[in-house]
Amino acid sequence: MTIEKMSTPCFTVLRLAGEIDLHSSEQMRASLKSCLDELAAVLLLDFKGVRYIDSSGLATLIEYFRESSKFHGKFAIFGLERKVAALFELVRLDQLFVIAKDEAEALARLGVSQ
Repeated sequence: MTIEKMSTPCFTVLRLAGEIDLHSSEQMRASLKSCLDELAAVLLLDFKGVRYIDSSGLATLIEYFRESSKFHGKFAIFGLERKVAALFELVRLDQLFVIAKDEAEALARLGVSQ
């Protein structure tokens, strides 16, 4: 798995690619922890390159969501492949997270102007 971080004055984007499983979820956890340490007000996760995510990856996302809510951080995921989106729907995380088709929609749904 690869993770690229891009920050602007208004938001941070983590672009993920590959598979998120038991082994790579630790790498994602470290990147998300960095965003928590920075108190990232708005975080977008670009999932366009993610082909697979398992329960450890989902748990890591839930952990970030819970921790960022302590400082009123906003969080959205965009670009989910159909198979990955179906998993989010199956476990009802589409009702917890803001999930958008692209970056512009994610920002709009979070109420953030570019």
